[in-house]
Amino acid sequence: MCRVRSQLRPLFDRVVIKELDPDRVRRSGLVVPAGTNEPPPQHGIVLAVGPGIDWWESAGLQMPVRPGDHVVFPASAGAWVEVEEERLLVCRVGELLGVLEQVKDCPECGGRELAAGDTCPVCGRTGATA
Repeated sequence: MCRVRSQLRPLFDRVVIKELDPDRVRRSGLVVPAGTNEPPPQHGIVLAVGPGIDWWESAGLQMPVRPGDHVVFPASAGAWVEVEEERLLVCRVGELLGVLEQVKDCPECGGRELAAGDTCPVCGRTGATA
């Protein structure tokens, strides 16, 4: 007998996100200041996006994220569901905090060689140790 796999298709302006493990969040440079009671933002990969809302097209709007985008969202975003034993977040696109993009040339260090032990405060790149 053939087993049918389920896939969650979001409706309207919703997206489906697979959360990445917390270690990836720390490496991405997301930092919550000490003393705050709010949980840190979470990081995940967009698996599916809805078509948007019917009036968006007439206003020239389209979904700002695509499957494969790495996004940041607050701990309070959306609803968690389990599909095929996988925990997924379904939330409105407006709840997302942003899309993590790779920057080829850092606006701070511009990709230039850094002195040994120096770290760029923007991209986090460190200078080679001698």
